[in-house]
Amino acid sequence: MSSRTYYTAVGHFRRRINGLGRSCPVIIINEQEYNVDIQEMALWTTLNWRLLDFPQVEEEYNKLNQDCTIPALRTLENCLGRLCTRGLVASGTGRTDFEALYDLLGGLYVSPLSENLLRRLAAFLKLTVLRGIPASQARKLFQKDQPSEEEAQVMALSRQALLSTAELVKCAELGVRDVSTDPWLLK
Repeated sequence: MSSRTYYTAVGHFRRRINGLGRSCPVIIINEQEYNVDIQEMALWTTLNWRLLDFPQVEEEYNKLNQDCTIPALRTLENCLGRLCTRGLVASGTGRTDFEALYDLLGGLYVSPLSENLLRRLAAFLKLTVLRGIPASQARKLFQKDQPSEEEAQVMALSRQALLSTAELVKCAELGVRDVSTDPWLLK
């Protein structure tokens, strides 16, 4: 019986200025920065906020490559393997789609990004002053979404302890609202 494998990007993207004043792509995971080349960045972007099997990865990557002409430093398979080895892409394998997705999501952890007021203000000013976007339109981009009760519960739990997605699902099923103390984590 054949197995299924799904992939997704891990971390979040930032641009950093190097010692030569050039902008470089960086992936951040748990406050650790990982430099990536343009091919790795393109592949990581293809997988960002997506759960894809290899044929889907190949299709989306090729679409992006048509738009941007990404220099191929290695084969797509080797690039994907390198990103997986470095922990910038997660994968899950199983006999069925369900098993593969469970394997993928079961090992991932939710780490909420902090809301930095200074960073938000700088981004707002960049949009309005440097890019000429009207303040009324830019303000809409910075309005917070109102999460549902379940989303708020998951976010509150993820701020208390580093929990895998499987643990978050279990806490939600059981109605657990506080995992800040050890007894809750041992159950």
